[in-house]
Amino acid sequence: MNALVFDGQLKLARDYPMPRAPEGESRVRVLRAGICNTDLEIVKGYMGYRGVLGHEFVGVTDEGARVVGEINADCGVCPTCLRGDTTHCPNRTTLGIVKRDGALAEFLTLPTRNLHRVPDSVTDAQAIFTEPLAAACEITDRIHIHPTDRVCVIGDGKLGLLCAQVLQLTGCDLLALGRHAPKLAMLRARGIATTTDAASVRGQFDVVVDCAGNAGGFDLARQLTRPRGILVLKSTFHGGQASSFAPIVIDEISIIGSRCGPFAPALRLLAQKLIDVDALTDSEFPIERGIAAFERAATRGALKVQVII
Repeated sequence: MNALVFDGQLKLARDYPMPRAPEGESRVRVLRAGICNTDLEIVKGYMGYRGVLGHEFVGVTDEGARVVGEINADCGVCPTCLRGDTTHCPNRTTLGIVKRDGALAEFLTLPTRNLHRVPDSVTDAQAIFTEPLAAACEITDRIHIHPTDRVCVIGDGKLGLLCAQVLQLTGCDLLALGRHAPKLAMLRARGIATTTDAASVRGQFDVVVDCAGNAGGFDLARQLTRPRGILVLKSTFHGGQASSFAPIVIDEISIIGSRCGPFAPALRLLAQKLIDVDALTDSEFPIERGIAAFERAATRGALKVQVII
């Protein structure tokens, strides 16, 4: 089968072995897959992954169900799983990220329990956003955001735009801070306050969500978080950063890590048209032009690039 593979270099393999579903798993014929920032970071060396890339997908099972899938495959029997923290299973594999071939291929396999049927009202192009939208929903799973809270989202990439839309549903006093006025215009059209000028932001916020995707986002987020406020980290990227943690101690700031989230609420938001994902699609490429798709996705300012399988 055709597959986009990273083995130290990104390449299109035209004779990659087709997967067979072990017991408890289902095989999915991939219809579309998305390229996200994590995929771009893997190509830079993040996680040391080798194999088929991609973890955002919509496809059809061998039984004919149109599905999306949660990306973490847990063991189900370790103490972590038994206490309900399956996404943190120490024995897990993760689609296209850790020890499991991903979605940028004609077929993939996942545990059947990971799969969710896509509502008929959600198109394939919209369904691609289920995984990152679920990650945005994870913020309100991890912390309680009050309607009276002042909240700032840093970053106007794909995840930042989704997080801002989800947080708007809480009724909070929300500001989105980014670098690209055209992308922020999508949020302004939905009534969300935006700015490209960090120096113009006055005061401090109860909750700051870092979706910047780079080392500078953390320091800016810390500066914007009030004493005893909450800083939510959504960014993952290859490399490290040097930051002073003394101000975090002095201001007693709570730092919350947040990554994968619940698929069922994300699918409901898509089905009810409460989140605009259509404006977030940048371009589409056939898998035969997968290398060009990655080049486009890595272009500054690009939004969601989708690969049609």
